[in-house]
Amino acid sequence: MDSIIIEGSAKTPTVNFDAASGKIEIKGRSIPENSIEFYKPLVDWLDTYAAAPKEKTEVNIQLEYFNTSSSKCILDVFKKLEIINRANDGVVINWFYEEDDEDMLEAGEDYQSILKIPFKMVEMEE
Repeated sequence: MDSIIIEGSAKTPTVNFDAASGKIEIKGRSIPENSIEFYKPLVDWLDTYAAAPKEKTEVNIQLEYFNTSSSKCILDVFKKLEIINRANDGVVINWFYEEDDEDMLEAGEDYQSILKIPFKMVEMEE
């Protein structure tokens, strides 16, 4: 299975979905013109990955900012991960936020309250 690697831009996050290691990373800003179009390959990739996931899948989310349409797409990604976790209990989401960024911490807590999946809130020092 191929990995997905997308270089980040001013409007889109850096993405690294690595099937071989079971590491999934989304980092940067997520304000694409068309969030659904940007995130669709990631959701589709998770469908394929779900057929044979690694024993441990580590998800690192380190976003500076994301818009409302991205938040829905990120939830879609998390829902696919929730299905994988239900099958093998090996998914952990690390939600990174800067120590003074209450909004990003709250966003992570909101996702955590919606999903049945282990979340770790990881405070980063500036």
